[in-house]
Amino acid sequence: VYLCARKIFYRFMEKTQYNGPDMSRKKVFVLLSTALIIVIMFLVKTCAGSDEKHKEQEELVLNSIEYVEISPYDEIFRQNSDSLFDWKLLAAIAYVESKFDTSAVSHRGAMGLMQIMPRTYRYMLDKMGLPDTIVQNPELNVQVAVRYLNELNGSFNFINEEERINYILGGYNGGPNHIFDAMRLARNNGINRYNWQSLTPVLNSLKHESAYSDSVCKFGPFDATETLRYVRLVKSKYNEYKALDQMFREPEKLLETN
Repeated sequence: VYLCARKIFYRFMEKTQYNGPDMSRKKVFVLLSTALIIVIMFLVKTCAGSDEKHKEQEELVLNSIEYVEISPYDEIFRQNSDSLFDWKLLAAIAYVESKFDTSAVSHRGAMGLMQIMPRTYRYMLDKMGLPDTIVQNPELNVQVAVRYLNELNGSFNFINEEERINYILGGYNGGPNHIFDAMRLARNNGINRYNWQSLTPVLNSLKHESAYSDSVCKFGPFDATETLRYVRLVKSKYNEYKALDQMFREPEKLLETN
C-alpha cells in the first residue's frame, strides 16, 4: 500500500510545474504533502531500525545467559554430557574430586580434573584408541571419565536409573568390585540390593572380617566410609548446581515470555 501511494504521488508531482512566481493552492498542497510523506518515511525507517536494534539486543541478552557459570571447564562438561550424565553432574564430580584443579593428585595417586587412577586412565585410553597422553589435560581427562562412567552404567544397567546413579558414583570412587561384593552379601541376607539406602549398612560391614570373609565376597575388606560420603557430596553438589541453573534461567523465561 505504501509503495503504491508513493508511486501515485510521484506521478502527480511530475505533472505539477513549480517554475513561476505564483504559489497556487495546488502547489502549496503538493509541497505540504511531500513534506508529510518525507516525515512519515523517516519515522517508518527509524522505527524499523529501532525494532531491529531491539531484536539484536534481546538476542544478545538471551545468548549471554544461556548457561549458569559453574567453573572454567563448563564448555568441556557440556560437550561431553549425555542424557544420563548431565553437564552439571560432571561439574559436581569434578568439584568433589579436585575442586576444579587440573594438577590435583590424591593420596592414592588419582590425577587430574576428574581424579582418575593412572591404571584406569591408561586402560580407558587404550579402549578409546588414543595414545597415552598427559593426564592433566582437562578435555581428555573429562572424556576418559565420561567413558568410564558409561562403562559403570553398563555394569549396573539392571538397576533403575534413579537408583543407578548412586551405584555408578560409588563404583567411580571405590571401584565396582566392592559394590558387587556388597550386593551379593545383601542378597544372601535378604536385603534389597537394588536400593542404595538399603545397601549402605552392608557396604559399611565390609570392613569387618565377619562380612568380607563370606564366600560371596571376592575382593576382600573394604572401608566404605569415604565412598558413601563421596556419593552424598556429589549428589548434594549436583542438586546445588541444578538449583542455581533453575534460578539463573528464570529471567530468561520472563524475557522470552515478554
